[in-house]
Amino acid sequence: MEMQLDRYAYLDKPLHRWEPRCKLAGIMVLIFAFSYVRDLRLLPVILALSGGMYLYSGLPGSFLLSRLRLPALFLVAVALILPFVSGPTVLMHLGPLTLKEEGCLELLRITVKFLAILTMAIMLFGSMPFLTAVKAMRGLGLPVILADMTMFAYRYLFEIGDDLKTMQTAMGLRGFRNNKLGGAGSLAALAGTILVRSFEQSDRVYKAMILRGYGQPASYQEDFHARPVDVAGMLLLILAAAAIVAAELLWR
Repeated sequence: MEMQLDRYAYLDKPLHRWEPRCKLAGIMVLIFAFSYVRDLRLLPVILALSGGMYLYSGLPGSFLLSRLRLPALFLVAVALILPFVSGPTVLMHLGPLTLKEEGCLELLRITVKFLAILTMAIMLFGSMPFLTAVKAMRGLGLPVILADMTMFAYRYLFEIGDDLKTMQTAMGLRGFRNNKLGGAGSLAALAGTILVRSFEQSDRVYKAMILRGYGQPASYQEDFHARPVDVAGMLLLILAAAAIVAAELLWR
């Protein structure tokens, strides 16, 4: 399975050239500010800000849409439930269902914040290699053990996906079909085999790492050099985040 998250990290755009620690700090502060928003008047602001920054990043729109496809299932599930169960104000009756104003407004709030935050996160991790992002986290104070866990989780999700795809292909060539009797047992055996193979592989990798000096934080050391423009960009995002939070507090 190809690692798709940082497939456009090679682009030579201003956002890609931004010093990783400043970029990570600025965008994460802005994401937290987006999550704090409750006032509906701020929703167009955060949506325009996230969309404008994504256009500025130079990443293709198809990349964003492909990353949003799976999380959009969450929004679909929320849209099927929330407007009919939240709030006392009835807008209309749809057969046995009652559409409520508070639920619709809450759905709008969740959808806009969800899209804005996810767009910013995709832009952040899509504009630099994932290893560079982990090193930037380490440079901002993330403990070594958490940096290791983050890197290994990202790496071996794809390894497990490759193993699963290979084993499913092998089972299909041997005549396996999901609709056959006993298919559930075969799928359970497949899942168990994947877990056992993953454990055995992790044990081999860990022993190999120990022999190569694992445990030294030097593996995450990198000479990051923040330029004045990098710091200025970070401060600009922090000021934007502070303005959003201040407006939320004032209007609330």
